[in-house]
Amino acid sequence: MANDILIDEADLETIVSNFKEVKIVKDKFALKQGNIATHFFFVKSGGLRVYFDHNDQQITSWIALENEFFTDLSSQKAQVPSKFNMQAIEDTILVTIHSDKMEQLYQQFPIWQAFGRLIWEANYRNLLEGVISFQTLSAEERYLSAMTETTLLQRVPLKYLASYLGITQTSLSRLRKKIK
Repeated sequence: MANDILIDEADLETIVSNFKEVKIVKDKFALKQGNIATHFFFVKSGGLRVYFDHNDQQITSWIALENEFFTDLSSQKAQVPSKFNMQAIEDTILVTIHSDKMEQLYQQFPIWQAFGRLIWEANYRNLLEGVISFQTLSAEERYLSAMTETTLLQRVPLKYLASYLGITQTSLSRLRKKIK
């Protein structure tokens, strides 16, 4: 496979030693709106919702579950306050690294930089697919698509799922009844 990255075991050990595990209790934050994002995150267990406040509403833009890398790259790279809150939807264990340390590792280990590029390219593709689905699919089609991700439906509270799908809780309830 062209995307396989083989990192020497000693190098990987050095890289991994720079990461820290952080436990976030349900409803607590990994990042709050207005703060500058300084870390990259990997969800080891649990999940977070990424949301922003708009017109007295919380708009969920992303749900990050196990084995996902994420951060607010716009905030981190431009060193500007984040527009997002990153809140645990259940007790969560994150593996984190400070962005400065990640940059050092990219310089020290070119293969790690290649790995990082592949991760962020995949995240960008996922983001684009999400934008396109919002622009082209109906609410019902978006819900049916979300149904294929059973862990999402089982673990994410309905109010957050509705926001993530861009519909009201009432509309989500109607869709769920219709589809059952």
